[in-house]
Amino acid sequence: MGRFFAILKLSVKYLYRYRRRYIFLLTAISLCFAVVTFITSTKDGMYENVYYVGQSHYAGDIIIRCHDAGGEGYRLNQNEITAVLNAVQTAGINPKHTILRTLYFDNAAVFFNGNAIPIRYVVGCDWENEAFLFNKMTDFENKPVNPITGGDGIVLSLPTAQALGAKVGDSVILEIETNNGHANTGSFILKEIIKDASIFSYYKVFISRTSLNRLKLYDENDCSIIGLFFDNPDKSEKKRVALQKTLSKYLNTGALVYNRDDSNKEAEKIAGGRVFFIYSLPVYLSELSYLLDSMNIIAYVIYIMMLLIIMVSITVTYRLILHERTKEIGIMITIGFAGTDLRLVLLTEMIFLGIISLVLGFIFSFFLSWAASFISFSWLPSFDIFLKNGKLFPLYRPYTALVNIIIIFFMLFFLTLFPSLRITRKKIPTLLSGEAL
Repeated sequence: MGRFFAILKLSVKYLYRYRRRYIFLLTAISLCFAVVTFITSTKDGMYENVYYVGQSHYAGDIIIRCHDAGGEGYRLNQNEITAVLNAVQTAGINPKHTILRTLYFDNAAVFFNGNAIPIRYVVGCDWENEAFLFNKMTDFENKPVNPITGGDGIVLSLPTAQALGAKVGDSVILEIETNNGHANTGSFILKEIIKDASIFSYYKVFISRTSLNRLKLYDENDCSIIGLFFDNPDKSEKKRVALQKTLSKYLNTGALVYNRDDSNKEAEKIAGGRVFFIYSLPVYLSELSYLLDSMNIIAYVIYIMMLLIIMVSITVTYRLILHERTKEIGIMITIGFAGTDLRLVLLTEMIFLGIISLVLGFIFSFFLSWAASFISFSWLPSFDIFLKNGKLFPLYRPYTALVNIIIIFFMLFFLTLFPSLRITRKKIPTLLSGEAL
């Protein structure tokens, strides 16, 4: 133990003595690690926001819906809903939340005070059952104190409300078409306004599922989709496969698909009858995933460039430092220091340097993230889906941070190990003469 502390003491002492020589290496590692951490955390934050927006929009990590070649559209009746829920229970996939929604995608419009705005998505939801989703939203114009309740309530996006000139508490009229093509209207109280202006929310309204079912002339308990939320979305695909096997015993199910193109192709194959499909969220987000993959390529190129800079900095700087200390190392061996102890001292110096560099790098990455939050991306169409409250949001995943740290220390260790081995194995006269490595 005494030998261990002696090595630590010597390492700190020599690191301080040669601090001027180490400044360049410290700066290079800190800046490069800051850039690497900034890139990976920003990328993870963008994907997290896309996933959350998609999760809220499509209603789950796993989504069950029906494709009907007839005139029933996506409607699920009570018997089918019961069959799906029984299959979920039998499959033992244990969702944290199960929600039912009625959806309308056709000709809808909201009217207020002589103004009319076309609506792309009308979402009929169960307010209390989806309170966990609404409570996670931080982009309300007025953050609701209590969950939104009441069958007469409606939630609009900020651009829609502004175009209408409507405010919270106003009464607006929603118009949709029934399956028979007849117009049907309902009067609703504007309960909340969402500031999200992304492609998922701009032309989107929320009302209660019961209200939308009545407007559509459905039975009150019908729905369009069933969504399942899990504590660990990473296991969704495995659970989707298990649910597919079970649900096929109850209902006519379609093949598992993994992107939108395959989904459309499978739907086109339906010649008649009702076919139930089980989608995971990445199926809906496949097009956005392609975009994120392209961004990942750019991020990895920059990542590799930063690592190369660190490698060159370590290799060149450390050789210069060892060359300057050649005589000193020779004297230490002469007075009785073992080569193993000297190598441990040199490697421990780099470990301390690495720790200091990583701490400074983390601090600087926070500064970069803070600075990036002031950059406006309004000039990029639909880029809002990658942002949180209109800003880039870094997400520091422990796994990603650990990988970055391991890579840095791996490089430090191996790029300093071999020069340390070479210099401590040289003959004493060679060292005392100050011969270069």
